[in-house]
Amino acid sequence: MGDEEKRNRAITARRQHLKSVMLQIAATELEKEESRRESEKQNYLSEHCPPLHIPGSMSEVQELCKQLHAKIDVAEEEKYDMEVKVQKSSKELEDMNQKLFDLRGKFKRPPLRRVRMSADAMLKALLGSKHKVCMDLRANLKQVKKEDTEKERDLRDVGDWRKNIEEKSGMEGRKKMFESES
Repeated sequence: MGDEEKRNRAITARRQHLKSVMLQIAATELEKEESRRESEKQNYLSEHCPPLHIPGSMSEVQELCKQLHAKIDVAEEEKYDMEVKVQKSSKELEDMNQKLFDLRGKFKRPPLRRVRMSADAMLKALLGSKHKVCMDLRANLKQVKKEDTEKERDLRDVGDWRKNIEEKSGMEGRKKMFESES
């Protein structure tokens, strides 16, 4: 047992040492990566963003603003073009995936979402501009008058039970009870 414990301790110590060496190497790699990214950022900024010098006169400032606005417009146009390309390529990918599923013969059901929609909105979505019929289902219902039953009348006549209890409590209530009985 003594030899085996020493061997296990040595193995554990070696593992710990290797682990610490690997962590040190990883830390230096991370530092190198961070410095490389920072230098790439600086290079990119120096290429694409020249240093800004602010002129002294108002007309020069206005001219600089016009130039900056023109650059912004160009950048926005490029951004829009790239967004359109991305949308187009994603749509093409979806179409290709759909064709692939169709060719394989397997159809993957898309996840359905619950949509709350009235009958009118549903018909309008299905039929488009042809939809002219109003599907207000409540408008076609008949008005029904409720007949009073004797029970309901009795309940209405009795009224609130709290009032009856308050009236019957005390001596006045007892007098009324005796008077009403006779």
